Amino acid sequence: MPFRFNTLLDEAGISPRHVRLLRHQPRVGGRSMLDVWRADRGALQQYQSLQLATKRAQFAHPYWASFVGTWDRRTLFIGLYRVGTPETLLEPVRVPLSGELSAAGEYDRYETTLVGGFERFEGKLYVDWGGGRWGKRAWVQRADLQNKQVTELHSAAAEEPFPGFLKLERQISTLAEAPPSWVELLSDAKGVYLLTCPRDGSLYVGSAAGQGGFWSRWAEYRANGHGGNLALMNRERSENLVSILQVAVHPKAWTTSSQPNSSGNAS
Repeated sequence: MPFRFNTLLDEAGISPRHVRLLRHQPRVGGRSMLDVWRADRGALQQYQSLQLATKRAQFAHPYWASFVGTWDRRTLFIGLYRVGTPETLLEPVRVPLSGELSAAGEYDRYETTLVGGFERFEGKLYVDWGGGRWGKRAWVQRADLQNKQVTELHSAAAEEPFPGFLKLERQISTLAEAPPSWVELLSDAKGVYLLTCPRDGSLYVGSAAGQGGFWSRWAEYRANGHGGNLALMNRERSENLVSILQVAVHPKAWTTSSQPNSSGNAS
């Protein structure tokens, strides 16, 4: 007999009819929601606490079970939240993560509290959301009408695999939320990188040759936007995309990142 998500609710003494299931998109505002959940759960909680006032009938329920879509189109459970009474925001507000500026009265804010007892499932349990591989089914559902089948349960929290040095392309600011394995690889590797300004397409080529490799060098850009480069100091700060053009890999990083042909990092 298939293992169902509502079994977890029943065991916790929570009626599925009091629970709404929320599935967030894999990326919001250019940021991986899985990375945000792992590195800054408060930011994710602030983001989901704002819901359209016109959709109050969908959200004003005692519990939300939160899920995120993953990089490989699966659906991952990230926590069960107790939900308070909604408060309509009478002033315009900028929505966390997405950066969207709302109109006065457009959004409700909910006080949400993470429910204990589900830690062993958070970031480890996957469900079949429905709608095929792309999960194209309503992102808010009733647990009592949609008893999701559990498809996987892992011992460790999910982490997006490192794409390979020459396939990496991310906004510099979002790398602050990168998985620990990425931090280790990028700290061990040195080489030449490219910054691309999404605003005007301008390019800047730089090198990471010091202690801490790419990771340490890019942390300087995250701190002040220019990393000490005179060419960038007089420019408006931008969410630059960073990619790697050439890499010299420390042996430790080499053995961790698998074979050169699979990661595209032979040099």
